[in-house]
Order: sequence, then C-alpha cells, then structure tokens
Amino acid sequence: MTQKEFSVIAATIPIQPGIYKYFDEANELLYVGKAKHLRKRVSSYFSKTFTTYKTHELVQRIHHIEFTIVNNEQDAFLLENTLIKEFQPLFNISLKDGKTYPYIVIKNERFPRVFFTRRKINDGSRYLGPYTSVEKVRELLDFIKQTILLRTCKLNLSEHNIKKGKFKVCLEYHLGNCKGPCEGLQTLENYHEELQQLVNILKGNLSPVIQHFKKEMQEHVNLLEFEKAAILKHKIEHLKNYQARSTVVNTRMGTVDVFSILEDGDIAYVNYLAINAGTIVQTKTILLEKQLEETAAEVLIFAIAQIRESFNSITNEIIVPFAIDFPQQDIIITVPKGGDKKKLLDLSEKNVNHFREEIRKRKMLNLQDKTADEKIKVLQQLQKDLQLPAVPLHIECFDNSNFQGSYPVSAVVCFKNGEPSKAEYRRFKVKTVVGINDFASMTEVVYRRYKRLLDEKKPMPQLIIIDGGKGQLSAAMQSITALKLPGTTSVVGLAKNEEEIFFPGDTESVKLPWDSASLKLIRSIRDEVHNYGITYHRNLRSKGTFVNELEQVKGIGKATANLLLKEFKSVKNIKTKPVEDIAAVIGTAKAELLLKSLK
Repeated sequence: MTQKEFSVIAATIPIQPGIYKYFDEANELLYVGKAKHLRKRVSSYFSKTFTTYKTHELVQRIHHIEFTIVNNEQDAFLLENTLIKEFQPLFNISLKDGKTYPYIVIKNERFPRVFFTRRKINDGSRYLGPYTSVEKVRELLDFIKQTILLRTCKLNLSEHNIKKGKFKVCLEYHLGNCKGPCEGLQTLENYHEELQQLVNILKGNLSPVIQHFKKEMQEHVNLLEFEKAAILKHKIEHLKNYQARSTVVNTRMGTVDVFSILEDGDIAYVNYLAINAGTIVQTKTILLEKQLEETAAEVLIFAIAQIRESFNSITNEIIVPFAIDFPQQDIIITVPKGGDKKKLLDLSEKNVNHFREEIRKRKMLNLQDKTADEKIKVLQQLQKDLQLPAVPLHIECFDNSNFQGSYPVSAVVCFKNGEPSKAEYRRFKVKTVVGINDFASMTEVVYRRYKRLLDEKKPMPQLIIIDGGKGQLSAAMQSITALKLPGTTSVVGLAKNEEEIFFPGDTESVKLPWDSASLKLIRSIRDEVHNYGITYHRNLRSKGTFVNELEQVKGIGKATANLLLKEFKSVKNIKTKPVEDIAAVIGTAKAELLLKSLK
C-alpha cells in the first residue's frame, strides 16, 4: 500500500482505542498492533521516512487493513496478545518457545489422586502449574509424598464400595504412606485436610502446613501417642529445612512476579521468577525474536503478558528493571533501587545472563546452529589444532561397549561438514572376540568398517577418532595398517579422563584448551557415539536377559510365547501336554514345531 492509497482510506480509520491488522495481497496476516488512537497510530506507518528497513518492507507488503474497536487500552492489549499468540504474524515479536509444560493435577474424585501430567482435560479436576521442568515436578512430588499421606491407587472409592468392603489395604498402607481410605480407615474430611496442605506446599506457603502439623503433634502428645508425635516432629523439621533452602528473601514479601530482560541484537531473553512468601515457586527464561526493532520496553511488555498467561499468574505486583507503561490498570509496576526486591531483580538478571551463556555454549558444541561459514571455520580450527593435512569435512568416531565381557558391541558415528550424518551410523556385534578384550574388539570393527568402504569404493574420512587411549588407538592402527590406509586418513585417540588426544606412535599427548571450539566438537562427537553404542548394547542385553526358552524356537515369537505361558503356566507343563492341547491355543503347525524343538 502506497502513501497515496492510504490517504484515500485514512479518514475512515477509527479514532477510538483498538487493534489493527495488516494483511498482504494473499490475505496473509502480517502484523497485529494496538493503539490508544487507531488513526494516529496507523498513519505513522505511512509517513515519508521509515525508521528501519523491516518497517519499510512491512508497509510495502500491506494490501488491506482491518480494525477492531475496544473500550480501552487494556482491552486492546489483551486482544493484541491473544491474536499474536493464535496467528503468530510474520512481523510481530516471535516467542521461541513451543514446549508443553507439565501440571500437577488433583483429580476430580471422592478421594482425589495427585500426579503430574501434560494433558489438561476438562473433567472438573484441578490443575496446578504449569511447571517448567519434569525433574522439578517429580522432585516436588517425592518431597510431598514424604510429608502428606495420599493414596496412589486407582480404585473407585465410592461410599458404597467402601461400605461393602470391596477393597483391602495394600503395601503402601503397611509402609505408612497411606492412611487406608479404601477400608474407611481415613475419613473424607481428614483426607481433604491433607490435600489442602499439599496445595499450600505447591504454592510455596509452608507456614500453614507447619502450624497444622504442630497442632496435630500436640494432640498426639496429649493422648500419650509419642511415636505418632515423633513422626510429625520429623515432618515439621523436614518442612523447615525445605523452607530454609527455598526462601530467598523475607517471608513477609508476599506474592510478586519478577522480570528481567537481556538484549542481544534481534534476540531478547526474558527471565521470570514467581515469588510467594519469599520463596521462588516458579522460574522460566524465554527467547524472543524482534522483527521491527522494537524497544526493550515493548519486548518486555509483550513477554510479561505471554508468560503471565502461560503460568496463570494473578499477582498484582510486577518487579522490572526499568519503568514500563503496562496497560493493565490493576497491576503495580515496581522498579526497585534496593532491599529485598532489588535482590530478587538481581537474581533474575543473573538467571537471564546464565541462560544466554548456556545458549552460546550449546551453539559452540553443536554446529547445527551455525551457518555454513561458521561450521567451516570450526573445522579449519580443528585442522590447525591437530595439524591435519586436510580440513576434516568427514569425521568418524568408534566406541566399544560390553557388560563383563557379555554382549560386546561397537558403534561408529559419522559427521559430515560438522553435522551428524545419521544415515551412515553403524553398529557392530563383535564376532571374533571372546571375553573382555576392548583392544581386539576395536581391531575387528575398524577393519570391518573400512574394508567395506574400500570394497564399495566409498570415500574415506579425513579424521578417525578412537574413544580411548593409547591401547585402543594401537589396536585400531593394526587394522588401518592391514588395509594399507596410513597416509590416506588421520587417526587419533581421545583419552576419557583428561580429554587428552593421542597420535599413533607419539609418547606425548596433545591437550587442547578446555573451552576451545575444536575440543568441544570432538567431545560432542565422542558423546554421540557413546550414546549410540550404549543404547544398542542395552537393547541386546535386555533381549538376552529376558528371552525365555520358548522364544528360542524358530517361528515362536514373544506374543506366542506369552500366550502359551498364560495358558499352561510353565515350559515344563507345555512339554507334558499333547499336541492337540497346544494346537488349540496356537494352531497345529506351530504346536508340532514347538514340541519337536523342545524334545
């Protein structure tokens, strides 16, 4: 849309607050924005001078405009964020966070179960969260299990079923982890009291829980039930220790949200801390991509809205590093200069800086996030550091795995241009080696790998990495020499403990700087082959450990074996049965084959 074309419709644009939507010729949504005065705001895009190239590009692509009038700026703000989240327009700030987060659910049941889930179902259950880490959720639930006694079974504990005596207490009751509501040993009222304490813990509000247990402990003391009182005393100490570890500021702080921002070119990082009674109950750092050179304040306002919606925050105070014009009128914006609130802001800024640094380190370890030129530079640096004759565009790495000499396997991974070439990953069952002999295993698999490449006339790698020290390297070189490959490729060994690099025939190792891009690449390749090999080894071990006698018979699979064992209880019984009985379960052909093999 040109300035002339816009001037035709300018007078028709509303002057009220609302949101505007820019569409291209194909009716693709380009941008969503909010404004106190729609006409003034939209007109600013069609001025003679453009502040940035991206804004110029946006205006050039605008074909038509749509408006939605709302009552006030706050409504415009909420509608804008909803539309951005739903449609993700090309020129709006892009939130780089597509994860699904786990919740802790309190099921809508008579005696509600509590567990974590990623699925929210509209069944009347109560969902707490979301939480940013599954590990944290599991850790929290483990802590709660030690403190609050709730059922874990899936029984239908209706009043009718309990009165009829349909259920018996399980091992959890005898271990002291459940109070036995299935037999009516715990009242519904008492169970819900326990449930309320759980909710308080999840919200970081531990004081009412401690007071509840103190009251209960005193009741047991009055009744001379000192053992029960001692258990509650231990729980109180456990809660106090947890509270001490979790509290970062004065417990009288109340409930606040803390946000900090770090800009890095077109990328911005925003950290969020949810504080309740001086305790961090939630933390999250997100990455956002700016499109139209938005200011730090604009990015932060957008991030606050998105994060608070995602984590269902209703806190009315927000701590930020600088003043922002947040549209929601009931929100208090605080820019602290000192005290506990400044400590929280400093902690948030520390977290956002750590997140940015972790992203940077991850990119250095994984060349997939780099451009083609950046990948080549890292590989050229590796060539220089190891004094290789050619840039290692093709790298392969070997590793062995065994369990006390059983199920020996080896694996090789292939990296081309700094990226994994998974189609060329290979796994080997060691055929010629008996017992624990990593050196002989390495000799065998290196020979098999490169004998095949030679036979198929495929290119050799510029660099071969052997996961191990001098012994494994010497073993690999036996095969390299036998295949007459010395001089056509470079071979190095990577010692596991000190991350030393050995060359064939050298007595001294090469130690690259710990944070060098070359060593990080080598380590990432080593870790990849280790994970690839160990997974294969575990699968073989599992199959070898748990395969029964029936599965050894050709034509009898796991499903058939399970069917037979379910019917006849044991292999011994199967051997005594006539062929007709077995044929009735698995068919005549398989039955005859099975009995013939078992004789």
